[in-house]
Amino acid sequence: MAKKAVQQIMLGTVTKNEAQTRETLKAIKAAGYDGIELNGFMIRQTSFLVRAMTKAAGMPVGKGGNYDWNGLLRDAGLIVVSVHEDLGSIKRDPDAVIAEAQKFGTDKVVITGMYRFDYSDREAVKALASDLNTSGEILKKAGIQLLYHNHNCEFRKVDKKMTAYDYIIENTDDICVSFELDSYWPTEAGVSALVLMKKLGTRMKLYHINDRGTRVSGPSMTPILKSDSMELGYGNMDLESLIRQALSVNVDAVILESHKNWVDKSPIKSLQMSAEFLNRFITDIK
Repeated sequence: MAKKAVQQIMLGTVTKNEAQTRETLKAIKAAGYDGIELNGFMIRQTSFLVRAMTKAAGMPVGKGGNYDWNGLLRDAGLIVVSVHEDLGSIKRDPDAVIAEAQKFGTDKVVITGMYRFDYSDREAVKALASDLNTSGEILKKAGIQLLYHNHNCEFRKVDKKMTAYDYIIENTDDICVSFELDSYWPTEAGVSALVLMKKLGTRMKLYHINDRGTRVSGPSMTPILKSDSMELGYGNMDLESLIRQALSVNVDAVILESHKNWVDKSPIKSLQMSAEFLNRFITDIK
């Protein structure tokens, strides 16, 4: 059965010190999750710029770079399903990235997308696909799988017919490069996440799940509402079909990642509410 996990980016505001982190991890385990997906920039010392950028985006990374994450997770009974890294770190020092993954007992390293990158530039995307192949081959020799995680930028087109994401799928080696599909972002971009899942097939090793909707109640000031991240089952995405497809290709984990629009501004309450959906649907479907 696929493991259920939480993306660490949700936890910056509730991991401000080790004592609070212990309580947060205990709450994740009690809600029914099996593990966590770590971020390299949250488990190591990071620059002021990174901390400032994530805080400005409403998702502060906190000071977790000072913590013994191995010990904290072990005490909570949680496993590490994967580690998010940036491609630059892998290219500069693949041995360090490999050692980090091995330290946490995972065989998956995930590229989290490219910063200040033009996904409409065919030559740039071509170079990215080549870099993914090269890095994936290096990691594979050490028993580590390289996965690519999408946002919405990848659904810009490199020509009249092909998106950057399609180009990456078609021009990466299926032996060396796999995928962690985040279904929220193609949906936000007006693209069918279910069609993408079926196109990826067994190359999809991890599934990032979120829901999308609005908390606005009462009359709308205008005919147009803004939508945002929602707890699972509280938005309007067809999550049941998406989960069915993910499980049909035997993804290793379904990972919750919601984006700051948490009920009562509480990531803990939010992930607990989403766990009710995951616990029911993953069990029922399997």
